[in-house]
Amino acid sequence: MEITSINNDKVKYWSKLNDKKFRDIENKYLAEGDHLVKEALNNNQVVEIITTLDLTFDVPTYNVNELIMSKISTQKSIPNIIAVCNKNIEKDITGRVLVLDNIQDPGNLGTIIRSAIAFNFNNIILTNNCVDLYNEKVIRSCEGMIYHINIVKYSIEEVKEFLSNNNYQVIGTDVNEGKLINDINYQDNIAIVIGSEGKGMSDELRSICDDYINLPISAKCESLNAAVAASIIMYELDK
Repeated sequence: MEITSINNDKVKYWSKLNDKKFRDIENKYLAEGDHLVKEALNNNQVVEIITTLDLTFDVPTYNVNELIMSKISTQKSIPNIIAVCNKNIEKDITGRVLVLDNIQDPGNLGTIIRSAIAFNFNNIILTNNCVDLYNEKVIRSCEGMIYHINIVKYSIEEVKEFLSNNNYQVIGTDVNEGKLINDINYQDNIAIVIGSEGKGMSDELRSICDDYINLPISAKCESLNAAVAASIIMYELDK
């Protein structure tokens, strides 16, 4: 189907999916560019496709001009294809879990998702104060890995209740009180808590930690980026 008017209702709908509140209402989001669309198609997440190319797919496909694509896209370099996707279905958590508390930078969240998959952490819990999982920068920076991991969103109280009820060993990060990563005896059921870029873990989650990790770094460097710290910890625990 071809759409040529920027005022078309479909175009307005697609554009509104760049707003978090509307994404939450519709339970959908946009994936921009060839790679992300291919990943979404391979994982049966695509509802419809918008493209400037002469392409056909097994889902409703809309051919548009570059002006319309520029209205929908959030990128400076306009893609030639965008997919409207269903959000992932949250699954039950089993095994190791990474808890992200108040992570605000979308690039950090995307990087952490990729590292979690690389180092065999199959579950991520996002506290309610984290950046939106379906923020366009998160979707781009995780490179389609969002389809290969279970990510759930919990309130702080829900996190505490879940970890307690399921007998998780909760490990936080602390530059002052933390132990070296190999000096802790880990259970199979471990939850690693990574706090926000600026403030670290919240007091609520700190209160349930059984132990803390410290990553020694050069005195010339004040702290590690949250994504870097999370990646190093997951790598070490995957050895």
